[in-house]
Amino acid sequence: MSGSAVFNLRLDDAEQYACLYREFHPRVLRLCHYLLGSREEAEDAASEVFARLPRALRTYNRSQPFWGWLSMVVRHYCIDLLRRRKAAQRLFEPEGSRQHRSWEPATPGWSPLEQLVAKETREAVRNAVVRLPERYRTPLVLQYYSDLSYSEIAERLGLTRGRVAVLVFRAKKQLRRNLAHGAAA
Repeated sequence: MSGSAVFNLRLDDAEQYACLYREFHPRVLRLCHYLLGSREEAEDAASEVFARLPRALRTYNRSQPFWGWLSMVVRHYCIDLLRRRKAAQRLFEPEGSRQHRSWEPATPGWSPLEQLVAKETREAVRNAVVRLPERYRTPLVLQYYSDLSYSEIAERLGLTRGRVAVLVFRAKKQLRRNLAHGAAA
């Protein structure tokens, strides 16, 4: 089911939802995993996004690319989860006892120190990306996480290729500032 098929989507059509799920679930799962950092949480989040899709479709502007809209829904849901997770940590874990837990298997062949540095780097980059304004974060994530070209991003977001290039350039510039600020803190 491509963008044009979404135009005919009825809120009660299970087969059309199945088509949407088959087409977009892998991308939704990858985006959730990128934002949440855990495969298990990403699977739960992706399932929840699709469970909420019938109600969320009421907000879809059919003049916009479907993936652009859906990725925004996914980002908002994941950011809400991250906020709740952070609030729960503050409530249930004493300040000095917080430990960063990684549910992902260790990379074979890396020393514990290399693993720690890589994990801290990933977390720093993820945090810096999350702090980007949405107009910068979206094209940057689509380019580097979804491996889309500027033309594909432009098509999905309803922008010109040149505008996407400018947004990605500014996103990288802001990302460098965020990372430098994070390292200084």
